[in-house]
Amino acid sequence: MNFNLKDIPSQKGRIAIVTGANNGIGFETALAMAGYGFKVVMACRNLEKAQKAKSDILQKAPHADLDIIQLDLSDLDSVRTFAKNFKDNYTKLDVLINNAGVLVYSGKKNKAGTELQFATNHLGHFLLTNLLFELIPDTSVSRIVALSSLAHLEAKIHFDDINCERTDDKDAAYGQSKLANLFFANELDRRLKKANKKIVALAVHPGGSDSGLFDEMSRVKYYTFKILSPFILNSNVSAAKPSLFAALSPEVKGGEYFGPQGFREFKGKVGVAKRSKYSESEGVATRLWELSEEMTGQLFL
Repeated sequence: MNFNLKDIPSQKGRIAIVTGANNGIGFETALAMAGYGFKVVMACRNLEKAQKAKSDILQKAPHADLDIIQLDLSDLDSVRTFAKNFKDNYTKLDVLINNAGVLVYSGKKNKAGTELQFATNHLGHFLLTNLLFELIPDTSVSRIVALSSLAHLEAKIHFDDINCERTDDKDAAYGQSKLANLFFANELDRRLKKANKKIVALAVHPGGSDSGLFDEMSRVKYYTFKILSPFILNSNVSAAKPSLFAALSPEVKGGEYFGPQGFREFKGKVGVAKRSKYSESEGVATRLWELSEEMTGQLFL
């Protein structure tokens, strides 16, 4: 792969949404996309933090074209409101980067009673993509990018316990939500191809990065990560590169999965990432898609 992010031509006139653009990987992704000339819509839950992030981006890229629209992915009503607000202001969407994510160990649920990570990381993005899909031009440079994680490797979808309430594994719910992101990209790609669409749907993972997700870890785990982070973790700038590669490279194909290529894929040059055997199951992907339609109350493709 000879693609170089420094060689990107101007993207002026194109529109991108980056969810969770106010910090971490999302912030660096939004900054880079704006630098390439995109009109970047920062989809963020906390408007105060989003305004601060917008100011920080403008300090680094004074000509950045940015907009903020509030979005709480854990709340499907908020997702619907965001979609309406976006459609009221824009007539197309060239790139959708489903970046935002939460990691919690406290068994939190959204107002509908769904485990918070599954609701936010997967269902919110599933519905968001669905509601905005009609605005995406049917071309190979139109991209839908889902952010999965190394956490998917040991995970499965708990169809009989989607809130992961009957397991002692504290990592099960997060792993399930990131596996769902990968399944979503895979199944979306299959459905796009079946519908003879040129839109490219694919997944990435950022490697290991301290993007603010680890705040609810035990203090022992948290400080272990902090001490080891310079040696094993990506900076947020580097962790954003798989997303940018997926969004901008002419080399990518629908259904592919990219991430860092270094030790255990924690960091390094972007390339094809390893995925679990379980994540390749079309049967599981179809079942998850149908469950997601049921839980969001919205049929999709």
